[in-house]
Amino acid sequence: MGPVAVLGAGTIGAGWAAFFALQGLEVRVFDTGPQAQDQLDTVMARARPVLQAQGLLAARPTVPLLYVEPGPAVAGAAHVQEALPERLELKHHVYALVEASLDEQCVIASSSSGIPPSALQEGLRHPERLLIAHPCNPPYLMPLVEISGGRQTAPWALHAADAFYRELGKQTVILRREITGHLVNRLQAALWREAVHLVAEGYATVEDVDRSVTEGLGARWAVCGPHRIFHLAGGEAGMAGFLDKLGEPVEQWWASLGRPTLDEATRKALVDGMADAAHGREPAELAQERDRAVLAMLAAKKRGEI
Repeated sequence: MGPVAVLGAGTIGAGWAAFFALQGLEVRVFDTGPQAQDQLDTVMARARPVLQAQGLLAARPTVPLLYVEPGPAVAGAAHVQEALPERLELKHHVYALVEASLDEQCVIASSSSGIPPSALQEGLRHPERLLIAHPCNPPYLMPLVEISGGRQTAPWALHAADAFYRELGKQTVILRREITGHLVNRLQAALWREAVHLVAEGYATVEDVDRSVTEGLGARWAVCGPHRIFHLAGGEAGMAGFLDKLGEPVEQWWASLGRPTLDEATRKALVDGMADAAHGREPAELAQERDRAVLAMLAAKKRGEI
């Protein structure tokens, strides 16, 4: 497999760079930020035991090389993973700088968490090769990559991206149509909107809302999606039985869901509530705790224990 170029060394970009490098790929990272190298080093150290535990650590891992110019970073690349900040004009600017250095068959895979691929394709010389390949965070830990093409994305690009990520041990889903926020973030945003509403209106604390997910919903979600959960709730009649028995009440729940805004009071409630829920632990410590717990759960699933 040829070199991989990563555009951006933020949280997602550094996570991708670590994932690729620790599997032995040649990785070049473009970022002009003063903290880029420290970010790469920190995430590499955090990701190494995760990939080792997953059996994905190469016998000879590589170290990502940092570039301050995009052209040399992508020259000769077999795959480009774009993880720049969510500013459309910035992404377009960098695409224009790198396209001339790329082979026409090189996929540009954007990790954009919400911008539709058709908007990203505007102005490209070869828009047919651009698509969304959005990971769950952090990319070195979470298995899923959601792939979405735009109006001009060629089928070969979708197939190439799907094969690329699967070869590296990822699970993929390919959206049938593009939509703002793609798939995972829309589902996540829907739940968080109600979670924010419940906190902002004083129904529960941040900690109790989170515990309701981890100790209630989340345990099932690790093995059943939301449709299957309600299919099983319908007993022998499955989904049809559930809809007959509880379809009307569910519609009433939908009608009562909140529509919060992130105004000053709501932001304060969330920040203060998260500080209480953290019990003095810094984000880095919480991230390590998350990685250990998710890794253990994924290993148990792989062994067929859950």
